[in-house]
Amino acid sequence: MEATTHLQVEGMKCEGCVSAVKEALTAVAGVTSVEVLLEEKVAHVGGTASTEALTEAVGRAGFAANVTPA
Repeated sequence: MEATTHLQVEGMKCEGCVSAVKEALTAVAGVTSVEVLLEEKVAHVGGTASTEALTEAVGRAGFAANVTPA
C-alpha cells in the first residue's frame, strides 16, 4: 500500500542540497513522489519504499534523515 513518509533532513543549506536530496530519494525503488522543503528541512516521500531505504539514500547524498510523524 502506498503511503507518505515524512523525513527531517539535517544539513540542507541551499537549493543544490534540495536537488541532491530529491534526486537521491527519487532513485529509490518504490518512490512515486518527492517534495523537499529547504526552510522546513523536510522531505515528504510518497510510495512503497521502506523508511530504511529512504534514510540510507539521503545518507549517501551526504545528509542525515530521521522519520518524523505527519
